[in-house]
Amino acid sequence: MARCAASVTSLGPLARRGPACHAAGVMSENDPERLIRGRYGLRPEDPLPFAPPDSVPPALATLLDRRVTRRYAPDPVPEPLLRTVLAAAQSAPSKSDLQQYAIILIQDAGKIARIADWIGGMDWIKGAPVFLLFCGDVRRGRRVCALHGRAHANDNVDTFLNATADAALALGFAVMAAEAAGLGACPISYVRNHVERIAPLCALPPGVFPVAGLTLGVPAAPRNWLSPRLPQHLVVHSERYDDGGLEAALPAYDGARPPARPRYPEIHGPKPEGCGWSENAARQLSVPERFGLRPWLKWQGLSLD
Repeated sequence: MARCAASVTSLGPLARRGPACHAAGVMSENDPERLIRGRYGLRPEDPLPFAPPDSVPPALATLLDRRVTRRYAPDPVPEPLLRTVLAAAQSAPSKSDLQQYAIILIQDAGKIARIADWIGGMDWIKGAPVFLLFCGDVRRGRRVCALHGRAHANDNVDTFLNATADAALALGFAVMAAEAAGLGACPISYVRNHVERIAPLCALPPGVFPVAGLTLGVPAAPRNWLSPRLPQHLVVHSERYDDGGLEAALPAYDGARPPARPRYPEIHGPKPEGCGWSENAARQLSVPERFGLRPWLKWQGLSLD
């Protein structure tokens, strides 16, 4: 942990404040069993889903204890630290090393506020000193082909999927880097609800499309609660896909999470006591969302054939 702290403190005085202490707090409780129980929402008396190793490296412990940050200090992220986090994002694997993604760095508070207002219901976004927009970028490949006198012959849905995966991987690496450096982050998928506004704001040319946003900054308060994930046996399938245990596993999983604000109450009705995870997932998935995204992508010059 001393090495991790040293790497953070070398990046500027701001990074020596709350974030370094936050990271140290996580590492001081580097107990694999505690980390696994927290990640899956297990009580002390519940059996573990698997026997964890006796110890895990600090970097792995940080990943297992990752949680979102939605409250940020007003301080800017020091430029050396910010650029290092972005370098870590670029360290993500990329399909055939084509690197078909772009990251729009937004630090203008007015622009961040406009994005928050368009999204609605997430005013905390305005408190983030940094907003990163991760985009799929097919345009760069087209230009590279043209520079070498070759036609871009893979302008299709597979390229769209590859560019989306590249952007998502870069976002994931940015989150991991932020956590390792003691910063906080929260992905924002709602940018795709307003592509017709966000694309002009960021001057996205044809062939470039938003995948997700990411708020980034110094946490202003203790991090959010640790969101338990679905039981591993529902997500990790050995040798072949088998979801036969879904129905039996959901009640316990729903019970491991506090009731959440019901989604789409104007459609499915209010529920003052809150909803469990599975009910809220069903509420959200049963309402068409972003049904205008495909026409916008086509208008933006993306071939989805």
